[in-house]
Amino acid sequence: MIKVYTTPTCAYCHALMDWLESKGVEFVEMDATKEDDISAVPVTEIEGERIVGFDRPAIKKTLKNAGLWK
Repeated sequence: MIKVYTTPTCAYCHALMDWLESKGVEFVEMDATKEDDISAVPVTEIEGERIVGFDRPAIKKTLKNAGLWK
């Protein structure tokens, strides 16, 4: 499962979610304000690995390694 930790006012969070949707990647949006261990957003969690920021190359690589990139 892919989780994207966001806040309502984070433009990068919404850009990340739009990008994932455009690539056909399913994810669950999580409220970052309810997590004590998240201090920056967006955070993408893929099979337990967390990527901070809208880092397309890192997200793509992790998705490929998990067999989730089409």
